[in-house]
Amino acid sequence: MKKTPTVWTLADVQAWFAGRIPDGWFTEAPTVTADREEILVVGTVARPTVPEGTDASGATVAERARIQGFREDTRAHRMRIADEAEVLWGRKVSWGARCGAAEELFTTQSVPVMTRLRMDQRAVLDTLIDAGVARSRSEALAWCVRQVGSHQREWIDQLREAVEQVERIRADGPDGTGGPAAADAPVDAPTSEA
Repeated sequence: MKKTPTVWTLADVQAWFAGRIPDGWFTEAPTVTADREEILVVGTVARPTVPEGTDASGATVAERARIQGFREDTRAHRMRIADEAEVLWGRKVSWGARCGAAEELFTTQSVPVMTRLRMDQRAVLDTLIDAGVARSRSEALAWCVRQVGSHQREWIDQLREAVEQVERIRADGPDGTGGPAAADAPVDAPTSEA
């Protein structure tokens, strides 16, 4: 029999991680995000009890220590879960933890992205290099992306919401398969024998 792919949504991936991560690791359901290359799981760990009178700096040190302890204590188990997820979706899994005001991402992916730029666009990157903002064109381009992400956050969020709405409308198509664009869904499940 021919294998037929099943499309999974981000909600399915979030539910899978919620079911697979042991109770007690996080104080609430982890935040799970995904793109074409990576799944990022970030959970909130319990805040440590600090001595009375500890200032904000001391509390931050304790929170960062709690995150580091979580990272070390759960490493082998997180790797097993990541291996399972990578087989399911063909994406690397990265982890992170937050505690109070502190947040740390572990082992996140840095993925090369090819682009073609015209001379005036390359000049922008070269100016950033000449000014010491970046050491290379790729670093300058990454800096530009970070700037747009931080200074145009509201606009980017609106774009994401619009894309999600289009995906929901496609999924509700006449035959329920989402039409030809269903293959572009963010997360594909493993294939199964029928």
